[in-house]
Amino acid sequence: MATKQQDQPLPPFPSQHQAKPGIEANITPRPEYQAPLYRGAEKLKGKVALITGGDSGIGRAVAVLFAREGADVSIVYLPEEQKDAEETRRAVEQEGRRALLISGDVRQSQFCQQAVEKTVAELGKLDILVNNAAYQAHQKRLEDISDEQLERTFQTNIFGYFYMARAALPVLKQGGVIINTGSITGLEGSGGLLDYSATKGAIHAFTKALAQNVVKRGIRVNCVAPGPVWTPLNVADKPADKVATFGQETPMKRPAQPEEIAPAYVFFASEADSSYITGEVLTLLGGETTAA
Repeated sequence: MATKQQDQPLPPFPSQHQAKPGIEANITPRPEYQAPLYRGAEKLKGKVALITGGDSGIGRAVAVLFAREGADVSIVYLPEEQKDAEETRRAVEQEGRRALLISGDVRQSQFCQQAVEKTVAELGKLDILVNNAAYQAHQKRLEDISDEQLERTFQTNIFGYFYMARAALPVLKQGGVIINTGSITGLEGSGGLLDYSATKGAIHAFTKALAQNVVKRGIRVNCVAPGPVWTPLNVADKPADKVATFGQETPMKRPAQPEEIAPAYVFFASEADSSYITGEVLTLLGGETTAA
């Protein structure tokens, strides 16, 4: 039987821009998250996962594939992303699994604690934490980054990861997993994303340090670091003309679709696939090979 290959959208895309945080339902073309070529194998049967930023983009695709592998999913998102979160819940339920929606802001330590507690109360336990929520805002010069932007970027992208991991660790048992979302910008930098790049580099270091800290507890910690991915994060940050050509600079001449990134999270979440792997940062770059 011939191997199937799925065609993915190529730039140029329609010029478009949204106010932050961006709504996936309003993007053209819609990001691909259903992964029609992916077949579940019960790798996460009976597991419970909590995914921050799970309403759209990479988080939504991860939620769908986790459900396809047998996991129930708790989805954390901002209140203004309710429309996207509802679509993600429907997609998870179509896979035959439960989806719990939890609205709030990961910048707040107390909310992170409550999100973990609600997940355990409603879904019975927590096996997998995916730290994925992110904030980014391009600025041409360091002087243009306000205190407010700097604080929001760090509070969302690294404080939120600390808060969620700290809340989750007491309930994660041996075999538990934490997966962080990094970025190529955390390895190579980005002149227009100074604060965002700094937080992504911090996430990579946090991954390695936390992996060392909890390995004796039987908990694994890894990181997925993508290049450009077609998500609301980018449509809500770039000028409309830049959105039209987003991802064109990669060797594959396009951005990744969320469904192409999500299997890496399944790999790290699955004991069958990665039981001997912790503290790793996996880059997914569309053919680019120069990342450190």
